[in-house]
Amino acid sequence: MTRAVRRAQRGFTLVELVLVLVIVGVMAGMLVVFLRPAVESFTAQRARGELHSAAEAALQVLQRDVRRALPNSLRTPGGACFELIPTIAGGRYRRDADVTRVGETVLDPTQATTAFDVLGPLNQSRAPVAGDWVVVGNQSVNDAYTDGLNRALITDPNQAVDAALGSRRIAHESRQFPQGYSGGRFFVVPQAEPSLFFVCSGAGLANGQGTGSLYRVVRGFQSAYPASCPAVAGAELLVSRVSSCSFQYDPGALAEYGLLQMRLQLTRDGETVSLQISSMVSNVP
Repeated sequence: MTRAVRRAQRGFTLVELVLVLVIVGVMAGMLVVFLRPAVESFTAQRARGELHSAAEAALQVLQRDVRRALPNSLRTPGGACFELIPTIAGGRYRRDADVTRVGETVLDPTQATTAFDVLGPLNQSRAPVAGDWVVVGNQSVNDAYTDGLNRALITDPNQAVDAALGSRRIAHESRQFPQGYSGGRFFVVPQAEPSLFFVCSGAGLANGQGTGSLYRVVRGFQSAYPASCPAVAGAELLVSRVSSCSFQYDPGALAEYGLLQMRLQLTRDGETVSLQISSMVSNVP
């Protein structure tokens, strides 16, 4: 066997192998130094994006329900929760008889009535059904929560009526409604959601994680002004990882509007996102 063949079959020496390992280690270290911050930045950015989307989705649910709240129905027992009565429809009721026609049904606040004609189209997110409630003249925050004051159960949401007299006739349990607002407006509250409570429970921070959750609680009418936030067992979970949240309501921020400020902070794996929105609450009954 010639010397050239023996040299080709010799392989790597220990020095060459160690040199290769050192070079590979240096290159790997350089890659870690330069790539690790980029990977961590990408991971953190993705986490913040997911937290932002979750917080925004939760606040949009709150804002949607606040916009359809019955005027003067928002109650705040503390900065961690608030309550409102949602509405699904509203319109104007007939307040006086039409001297040129007969057969109209008027809502007369001086006596008990069982039906009234609706003037013009009904502004609605869904059509009223039997079992919903009609509310008139909600001037005080506890009125609609209290049975027998200005809220009546609907027995027939669309009685037959001459189109010339109104768009529909709503029949309800016998009730003497209070004097309504100057526009003669009424609102319809859904039977499935008489009252909504939004509760921020257990907000805090532990080991870089938010410990609280935001819930949407459906409950029946409670006439007494709530002294504390209700229990959240079985309630709809809107978002978790809540490290801080607060609700502040000023019922007299403007002449006919209140202002609700909602702040929500989520934290996950040391990354935190804070969102705050303000929503005007119509208090014109």
